[in-house]
Amino acid sequence: MEKTPALILAPLPDFLMQPLHSAHVCHDYFHAQDKAGLLAQVGAEIRSIVMNGGTVTPVALLEQLPKLEIMSVFGVGYDGVPVDWCQAHGIRVTNTPDVLTEDVADTASALVLMTSRRLIAANRFLHAGAWLKGAFPLAHALRGKLAGIVGLGRIGKAIAHRLEAHGMRIAYHGRSKQDVSWEYVGSLTALAQAVDFLVVACPGGADTKHLINAEVLAALGVKGTLINIARGSVVDEAALITALQHGTIRGAGLDVFENEPQVPEALLQCENAVLLPHLGSGTHETRAEMARLVVENLAAHFSGVALLTPVC
Repeated sequence: MEKTPALILAPLPDFLMQPLHSAHVCHDYFHAQDKAGLLAQVGAEIRSIVMNGGTVTPVALLEQLPKLEIMSVFGVGYDGVPVDWCQAHGIRVTNTPDVLTEDVADTASALVLMTSRRLIAANRFLHAGAWLKGAFPLAHALRGKLAGIVGLGRIGKAIAHRLEAHGMRIAYHGRSKQDVSWEYVGSLTALAQAVDFLVVACPGGADTKHLINAEVLAALGVKGTLINIARGSVVDEAALITALQHGTIRGAGLDVFENEPQVPEALLQCENAVLLPHLGSGTHETRAEMARLVVENLAAHFSGVALLTPVC
């Protein structure tokens, strides 16, 4: 089969780029010094785009690709894709759901443990030789605590099951009540007020931007901890920093940030925050499966068969 021209909009791992190069003529837009020049040279021939879940793709860019047929996202989130525009112009969009659910849920569970038992602080305490001078301060147990899941999709459900195994109770908030045994709370503020841990697992995008704001954090209060493994845009980062600095909430565990990989210095200085470098799905096994879906979705499209994981 003839290789089709593809535009690469993000830094991608070698184990994805190798099969992409085998099947496509890849043009690296992300690293190009002269992006306008690259588009002028190859834009008229591009038939596919490959990007990661955090990439924002403006319509102005897509309008310069008259032969574009499909956008394949290396990630479950696709909030950077103008899906409505793509649908209106007959452009297919795919992502990589399901295969990363378990790893992301593991990360959320780990953040709950790390924040409640202060495991990062305890590790630093030991390495600093402080144990020789006395015991580490007591932390908080998980059993009996209430976790509120914001967004009860695949990942939200997987998180809930893990936290139940720690003896926690579960409630959730979302667009509608689901057929599950956990308590549904129609108001996000009311959920925050009731829970000990508020776990953000909803999609990113304009509809959820700064969903977790100063009002929600105030409702979460001094007994509460915020966990975010969704998208950094869902949390008002400035409001969160203020809440952490002033003790409005007990703490936070974050794997995502508003302007990755830039993390505000003020947030880095918050000792009541556990911060991870967006590694929710970062295992060899999961990333390999994600790469497989990217490649196979493109192959399916150009072979005229059904897409494996279509968004639209």
